[in-house]
Formats: sequence, structure tokens, C-alpha cells
Amino acid sequence: MEKDNRSSPEGFVLAGFSDRPRLELVLFAVVLAFYLLTLLGNVTIIVLSALDSRLHTPMYFFLANLSFLDLCFTTGSIPQMLYNLRGPDKTISYLGCAAQLFFVLALGGVECVLLAVMAYDRRAAVCQPLRYAVLLRPRRCGELAALAWLSGFGNSLIMTPQTLMLPRCGRRRVDHFLCEMPALIGMACVDTMALEALAFALAIFVILAPLTLILVSYGHIARAVRRITSAAGRQKALHTCSAHLTVVSLFYGTIIYMYLQPANTSSQDQGKFLTLFYTIVTPSVNPLIYTLRNRDVKEAMKRVLRKGGADT
Repeated sequence: MEKDNRSSPEGFVLAGFSDRPRLELVLFAVVLAFYLLTLLGNVTIIVLSALDSRLHTPMYFFLANLSFLDLCFTTGSIPQMLYNLRGPDKTISYLGCAAQLFFVLALGGVECVLLAVMAYDRRAAVCQPLRYAVLLRPRRCGELAALAWLSGFGNSLIMTPQTLMLPRCGRRRVDHFLCEMPALIGMACVDTMALEALAFALAIFVILAPLTLILVSYGHIARAVRRITSAAGRQKALHTCSAHLTVVSLFYGTIIYMYLQPANTSSQDQGKFLTLFYTIVTPSVNPLIYTLRNRDVKEAMKRVLRKGGADT
């Protein structure tokens, strides 16, 4: 058993939809398109936030953090996924699987906390506009961003070793696209109730606590909006928060379904499609959601392009 527990040196086999090769070809094209869209959109936000001084605000500081996070998250998982989708080789090394599991858990946790921080930012902007510059001064923004990153990586430092040390009795086939925690727990040949209880307890702090803070923040925002007498003022306040609320709904909807239930309760195909959604769809649409109706970003892009054209 000890020998099996350490896993074979050749690593794992990511089965995915290997029994449906035509579907894999379609998914390869879809995943590649969304990945390129993710790279373009998030790099654009990071560059604009850095180059345009008018975007040097707490909101765009946190948005740049979110874009960097999405770049790391997709780059840590999608290239391997594309490699496995394009041909018969579905293998991943043990170290590659461990690294993928670690960063998926870490960056997912970071996003949970970061979205809560962004909700606090919107609450301060709407409910306490006169104190906004004091509440979200640069040092405080840095501390809040650091809290998000440390929380996610701290959670992963606990759960990744525990998941990898589960006895698998020689099993190497992972019925998934990624080395993801629910799929790896499902491979274990021992009772995993204790580990699932630990995962649920940590999820309370990493997933449910930030979600509670988000809901509280939007409760305060809703009360503040009701007190605004002018229709234009209400419209501006709602517009300020609508993009963030949309991203929260997309991200938390899938994460809660994936991680706050026992590992073996949902169908494997359902879990795979949910993973595809939050791995490729959410990171690619985040930039569109935040910029599609955002005049500040559109104006910043025009200024940067004009400046670049003048320099040449």
C-alpha cells in the first residue's frame, strides 16, 4: 500500500472525453479560441491600468489583480488541456499533476477572496464616497490584495499534499481534463470522509466567508441606492456594481456546486463541463463584462492608442 500511495513515476492519465474523439476536436477549437480571448482581454486590462494614470484607482488596481490571476489560472491549466485534447496522448507527469492541482486550488481561492475585496471597494464607493480615498488608500489596497493571495495559497498548501497522499492502489486514470481535487479524491481506494470534511471546513473560510461579505456589501449598497433621490444617481450606482455582481454570480455559481458537495455525488460529465466553464469561459468573459459598458476603459484605450501613434 505504501508503494501505491506514492504513485507511479509515469504519472497520471487525464481521460477527459477520450471515449468521444469527435467531441475532443470540437473542444480543442473552443478551448483554444477562449484561451486566446482570455490572453488578449486580460493583458489589455493590465496594460491599460499600468499606462493610463486615470485608471490608477483602487477599482482598477483590484481589476488588474483579477486579470493577472485569470492569466495565471488559465496558463497553468489550458496548455496541458489543449495538448491532451489534440491527440491520443493523455498523460501528465506526477509533478505536473501536483503543480496543476496546487495552482488550481490556490488561484481559485485567491479569486474568491479578491471578489470579496472588490465588493468592499464598491461598497465604499457607493456608501461612503467622501471617505473613499481614505478607506481605500494605496497601502490598504496592497494589504487587501496580499490577503487575497495569501489566503488562496495557504488553502492550497494544506489541501494539495493531503489530496496527493491519498492511497490510490495503483490507479492512474483521472476521469477529468485536469488534476482537480474532486477527481483525485474520487480515485482514492480508502474512505475520504475526513479529507472531505477538512476541505469543507476550509471552504467555509475561503468560499463561504467571502461570499457572505459580498452579500453584506451588496445589502449595504442596495440600502444606499434606495436613498438616492435622482434617477441618474441610481443609474450610476447600479452601473458601478453591475459588472462585479455578474462576475461574482458566474464564478461562485460553479465553484460552490463543484467544491461544496461530496466528491462522488455529481456525474463525471457534468463536473467536466462545469470545470470547462470556470476554467475557460469565466476568465475570458471577465474583461468583456468589466469593459463592454465601461467608458473609463474605452477612453483609456483611445488615449493609449493615440499616444502610441504619436510616438511613432
